[in-house]
Amino acid sequence: MKIFDEIESEVQSYARSFPRIFNRAKGEFLWDEEGKKYLDFLAGAGTLNYGHNNDRFKQALLDYIQEDGITHGLDMHTRAKGEFLETFNEKILNPRNMKYVVQFTGPTGTNAVEAAMKIARNVTGQQNIVTFTNGFHGVSLGSLAATGNSHHRNAAGVSLNGIHRMPYDGYLGENIDTTEYLDKVLSDSSSGINSPAAVLVETVQGEGGINAASIEWLRNLQSVCRKHGVLLIVDDIQAGCGRTGDFFSFEEAGIEPDIITLSKSLGGYGLPFAVVLMKPELDQWKPGEHNGTFRGNNLAFVTAKAAIDEYWSDDRFSNEVKRKGEYISERLQAIVDKYGQGRFATRGRGMFQGINCVNGDIAGKITRAAFKKGLIIETSGADDQVVKLLCPLIISDENLKDGIDIIETAIKNVCANEQIPGENVYFVAV
Repeated sequence: MKIFDEIESEVQSYARSFPRIFNRAKGEFLWDEEGKKYLDFLAGAGTLNYGHNNDRFKQALLDYIQEDGITHGLDMHTRAKGEFLETFNEKILNPRNMKYVVQFTGPTGTNAVEAAMKIARNVTGQQNIVTFTNGFHGVSLGSLAATGNSHHRNAAGVSLNGIHRMPYDGYLGENIDTTEYLDKVLSDSSSGINSPAAVLVETVQGEGGINAASIEWLRNLQSVCRKHGVLLIVDDIQAGCGRTGDFFSFEEAGIEPDIITLSKSLGGYGLPFAVVLMKPELDQWKPGEHNGTFRGNNLAFVTAKAAIDEYWSDDRFSNEVKRKGEYISERLQAIVDKYGQGRFATRGRGMFQGINCVNGDIAGKITRAAFKKGLIIETSGADDQVVKLLCPLIISDENLKDGIDIIETAIKNVCANEQIPGENVYFVAV
């Protein structure tokens, strides 16, 4: 570990939670240099939906490299890009009757968000974007302005402008539809909220604490946007690519975003890859107006195509994810009923779920206890108070059970030692 301590920046974070040197990975497992095996319930923060070193993609990638396929091509036309576009159009867009133009941005999610916000501003002529409490959209300056977390915002060093912040679903309580407030301020010329270019939203707020918007709220949000002529952008970077059960996290709601951002698991193999999908009439870019040296990651095109061919040619994989999601819901609810005395609830949907704890200290003790038992799992939320499950979607039923068993044991052990003063409970919902 000496070299990391000597010259790596203090900005590192996951390495602090999991102080091991890892050197091998397969499926839902990681191994450290000492040969210890860990179940991975972090999965690249949602980048490895199809697991580590998926054999079904590996050979296609190796063949492409062996044949001296193009690795880097800027935005020039390549066979790998063309084959990805054909597959994405045929198996993702067309079956869903989605007519979108695909823009290849720099390979990070934050770059896709930056591009989406610029598109909305350029097309509408408006400057401000509506975003939501607890939202997370990246840490480059434009995306960071849209992000709610003060820990990240405070590192900017400059003013973060161009955003109207609105309460997310459930932020003001279960019985308050916050889209009504958005509608009100957009309808009132004296509200102080200028006509925005777009609304930017996550259907499930991953880093914000696994806050899942209801189907009704998402539909109401789209209605408000259409009523006021505001573009709707869905940030599907972490919740998309099957994490909630469907390829896009908003499919169950039946909404039609004007712009969609994708990254993380889009590349299939963990290779950097991001795109913006926009309705054709919004594609008003001038050539090169938004670019990036690495917007042509052809290796990711190869594995992204392989992932779609393998898992999204029919409904079998989607149905499996939904089945596993139901199992996760049942197990987590049983855990909270047993150890929380009815005072807290699970969060999320599909295979994007978590347990909200009293505070970050309790959640941190749970994840550290789980790590000692061979499970890599992290926290999220404003105070790191949510234990977040992000296991690969391809995980076997047996290993999914084993991982949740470890979580339950960790919670049981922490509960035996951590009681809230004045309360006979250990967790609380917010």
